[in-house]
Amino acid sequence: QVQLVESGGGLVQPGGSLRLSCAASGSIFSISDMGWYRQAPGKQRELVATIISGGTTNYVDSVKGRFTISRDNAKNTAYLQMNSLKPDDTAVYYCKAVVTRRVGGPSFQYWGQGTQVTVSS
Repeated sequence: QVQLVESGGGLVQPGGSLRLSCAASGSIFSISDMGWYRQAPGKQRELVATIISGGTTNYVDSVKGRFTISRDNAKNTAYLQMNSLKPDDTAVYYCKAVVTRRVGGPSFQYWGQGTQVTVSS
């Protein structure tokens, strides 16, 4: 089994910063993609940022220049540094990882339980 645990969410004022962490644990051989998604009330879940094992990143336009995704492959952990936060960034943030559990085995997607980010004065 594989578990993803997010942390670092909270309440922050507009213009502030937060750093989210996503730690993967369990039966893991390798992790290819890791990503952050978010879902605001009444809206569909949307991709925020992704990073592959080689370090290539991708961002939704609304966060480019403000958010930075990174990962520590040795710790199976991904991070999302969020700066210049806006009220529109308020959402539950979810981590996703594409995990291979054994050599030559298939890959599966796993999701964390989510962490709330609220941007408000």
